[in-house]
Amino acid sequence: MPSKAVLERARRDKRRGRAPSTQAGEFVREEIHHVREGKHGARSPEQAIAIGLSKARRAGVRVPPPGGRRGRRGRNRGS
Repeated sequence: MPSKAVLERARRDKRRGRAPSTQAGEFVREEIHHVREGKHGARSPEQAIAIGLSKARRAGVRVPPPGGRRGRRGRNRGS
């Protein structure tokens, strides 16, 4: 669960018209901080970024889905 301060900073960014990546950056910054403190066992900075983006999505930040092959798989399939 993100701290109240992180949620407030992300909301402030949204009110100021900042990009979703800037809003999500607050969550990522918090996760990097947790990894450095040893609060959980993310093995790499990339993993911490993924966790932060996931938390941002759950908090309502409109971050695009993961890039690369995995993120594009479901698109353009007729339905």
